[in-house]
Amino acid sequence: MTAEHLTLSPELLDAVRRISSTEHLLVALDFDGTLSPIVDRAEDARPLPRSAAALESLAELPRTTTALISGRALDSLRLVASPPAGTLLIGSHGAEVWLGEGSLGLELDDDQRQKLAAVREVLAEIVNIAPGTVLEDKPAGVVLHTRMADDDVAEDAVEAATRVLSKHPGVYLKTGKRVLETSVVHASKGEAVEFLRQATGATAILFAGDDVTDEDALGRLMGDDVGIKVGLDFTQAQFRVEAPVHVAELLEALLKERRRVTAEA
Repeated sequence: MTAEHLTLSPELLDAVRRISSTEHLLVALDFDGTLSPIVDRAEDARPLPRSAAALESLAELPRTTTALISGRALDSLRLVASPPAGTLLIGSHGAEVWLGEGSLGLELDDDQRQKLAAVREVLAEIVNIAPGTVLEDKPAGVVLHTRMADDDVAEDAVEAATRVLSKHPGVYLKTGKRVLETSVVHASKGEAVEFLRQATGATAILFAGDDVTDEDALGRLMGDDVGIKVGLDFTQAQFRVEAPVHVAELLEALLKERRRVTAEA
């Protein structure tokens, strides 16, 4: 049976119905591997149409806030996600925050800029000798992408980068699916979830994500929150779906229930 023919578990559907009745719902989602399938070229990623449509409708409901929490830089996230109006955006794993007009951009100090230049120099040297690896610049860091490299090349490149950069004070490393994320700003998706809870006054959060870095967010959920892992990797999430197509089904189910609850209020 293909992934497209699978459906959400009864337990997850029950959780969707339960969280839909909360006073103020925050729907926070990772992008790559969650709203969008993973692709070789980051700039080619797009949300599945069903997911995009459901998210847009959720964003229009009363007492409901939508947010994207991504490792991407905000400019990249806006370009590929085309988020609905009013959707809050967290980029660079929490280092960049957009809560609407007037939100201040990320500003590095002189020390952080020097550290960032040093990080890029180290990674550029590795990319020059590791075929299939590429760099992506972000406002607070540089990402080493290895998705298009042979497995042994990817492993050696990440190992070399980690060995060197772990000796640089004030440089933070995160590993994900065929990426090594570096940053000169300490941030995490877990901190982002907690920040959004306070900023929005959410009484419950539904969060879905697929990568190792999303575990930081899943680990900060509590009480009436619902956490969903996308994929088959290890997770601390309460629930799991196999692929982004199931996230679309999840969002459609959530929209149906939340629309009914808010219409009755």
